[in-house]
Amino acid sequence: MKSKLKEGIEKVLAEYGGRRLALLPALHLVQEREGHISEEVISYLASRLSLPSVDVYGVVTFYSLFSLEKGGKNIIRVCVSLPCYLRGSNQILETLKEELGIKEYETTPDKRFTLEPVSCLGLCDQAPAMMINDAIYGALTRRKVKKIIRGFK
Repeated sequence: MKSKLKEGIEKVLAEYGGRRLALLPALHLVQEREGHISEEVISYLASRLSLPSVDVYGVVTFYSLFSLEKGGKNIIRVCVSLPCYLRGSNQILETLKEELGIKEYETTPDKRFTLEPVSCLGLCDQAPAMMINDAIYGALTRRKVKKIIRGFK
C-alpha cells in the first residue's frame, strides 16, 4: 500500500479513535484517492479496526459508491430503483450503453467511462436520475443524456 494512502487512513482512524465508526470515512478516502478499494486495503482496515475482513468487504459491496475494481475516469451511476424505472431509467441506461459502446459494469477502452446501474441514489423526486462522479443529473431524457455525455467527450 502506498505510504501516502496509509498516512491518510491512519489520520482518519485517529480522528475516530480507531473505532468502527472510522470505517466509512476511511473507505471514502481510499475510494476518492485510488478509484477503488483493494483487497490489501480491506485487510488493513479489518486488522486496524479489529473486524473480520468479511465485515469490511460487506460494507464495500453494500454501498454503490465503493468499487472493488478500478473504473474509468468518470463513473456513471444510473438509478434503476422502482421510481426511476417507472419513469424510464431503462431507456436512460440503453442510451448510455449506445453512446459509450459498453454494457453495464464495463469501462470504455479509453478508460474514460464506467457504467454502473445502482439500486438507489436517493433522488426519487428527480427520477430518472444518474450521477457522474459527484454530479447529479435528474429528470433525464434520452436527449439530455446524449448532451451530457457529449459534454464529457
